[in-house]
Amino acid sequence: MAKTVLVVEDNELNLKLFCDLLRAHGYTAEPVRDGREAVARAKEVSPDLVITDIQLPHVTGLELIGRLRADRTLKNVPIMAVTAYVGREDEERVRAAGANAYVSKPIALARFIEEVKALA
Repeated sequence: MAKTVLVVEDNELNLKLFCDLLRAHGYTAEPVRDGREAVARAKEVSPDLVITDIQLPHVTGLELIGRLRADRTLKNVPIMAVTAYVGREDEERVRAAGANAYVSKPIALARFIEEVKALA
C-alpha cells in the first residue's frame, strides 16, 4: 500500500513538481495550497509524511509545524521543510520548530526523494 504524503505549497509549479515526483516514486501525494487548511487535511488523510514550504501566506510553515506538533493525533508525523531560506541559522530555526528534515530550493531531485524515503 502506497504511503501518503501531504504536500503544503502555495506555488503551483512547485506543488505540481513535488506531487508528480512523489507519485512517480510510488507515493500518494495529497496537495494543499494553503497552510490554514493543512492540519484539517492531515487529520483527514493521516499522512505518513508532511512536506511543507516555510514561506506560506496566512500561516507560515513554522506556524504550521507548531500546529502539527501540538496536535495529539499528528504530533509524531515526520515533517520535511522545503524552503528558499538557505542560511545555517534558517535550518536551525526550522529544525528547532520541529521539522525532521530540511531541503533547500531549488531542490535536487535525488536528495528530495532520499529524504522522503528516509522519513516516510
